[in-house]
Amino acid sequence: MSIADGRKMNVPYVGPIRVNFGNRFCFVGTLVLGDEVLLGAVPMEDMDLVISPSRREITVDPASPNIPRARAKSLTSGSI
Repeated sequence: MSIADGRKMNVPYVGPIRVNFGNRFCFVGTLVLGDEVLLGAVPMEDMDLVISPSRREITVDPASPNIPRARAKSLTSGSI
């Protein structure tokens, strides 16, 4: 893997790991690097979470409080 300063490192990969947040969960794989946990955009989208920077919090999407909702774009013919 390449880290932010451009160095390349070999690090262990582990998974699947179940991530829980409120009444949501998803399964992810992870790279082990240090002792800090970072949650990326893909698991947050899987669990349908939203970020409120002004309140400095993450919550489930209020538009779908009980069940995660997936968003997808449909492809029109000829767009591939």
